Amino acid sequence: MTYELFYWPGIQGRGEFIRLALEDAGAPYVDVARGPEGVKAIQRVLRGEGFDGPPPFAPPVLVDGPVVIAQVANILDYLGPRLELAPKDDAGRHQALMLQLTVADLVSEVHDTHHPVSVGLYYDDQKVEARRRTTHFVGSRLAKYLGYFERVLSRNAAGAQLVGEHVGYVDLSLFQVVAGLRYAFPRAMAAVEPSVPRVVALHDRVAARPGIAAYLASPRRLAFNELGIFRRYPELDLVAGE
Repeated sequence: MTYELFYWPGIQGRGEFIRLALEDAGAPYVDVARGPEGVKAIQRVLRGEGFDGPPPFAPPVLVDGPVVIAQVANILDYLGPRLELAPKDDAGRHQALMLQLTVADLVSEVHDTHHPVSVGLYYDDQKVEARRRTTHFVGSRLAKYLGYFERVLSRNAAGAQLVGEHVGYVDLSLFQVVAGLRYAFPRAMAAVEPSVPRVVALHDRVAARPGIAAYLASPRRLAFNELGIFRRYPELDLVAGE
């Protein structure tokens, strides 16, 4: 069965966390909105056409036969066992989900650095508030989040991943976070990375995995841009204390 992924074309966004899992596992999937239907395909799913049950609120949406689910952490919790990207025991699976939800919290805070007032306003309409929000983010929140994942890595006896004995979906997600933060806040990341060597090493190991390396070198991997979650605005490229 080929998985169907519904996410906005033209950006990595939250859909990228799903793509990374599918690409790493070599799972067959179609990025539906990049096809002829485009955004209309997403709108159709959000209206609940063609399936029973509650319609998703927003993409990303994964369709696997009769299963239609949304929310990044929920989708990855579903895919993890099927793609062998999650621990097999219940405790390990719940730990992976816990960490993925923490990634989601971090991603939301990154998004709010450039849209602190409203997603309905353009960045240019909230520049003053965005700089204030970013000052707080790079001054305290960035190191706090990455330091947390550094401690999690140090506590795992296996050592090379966040939870369990093998690389899982949450490791792929942390890779994406590091890559995105390097794009959006290169100066802040240059200052923080020496304090989180395990996180940096995990990013590098994930990037070298065959499925991920092939994906990163392919046209399927869209470039970061100023329409997605991780955006680079020179005036927001701050370091702690500025």
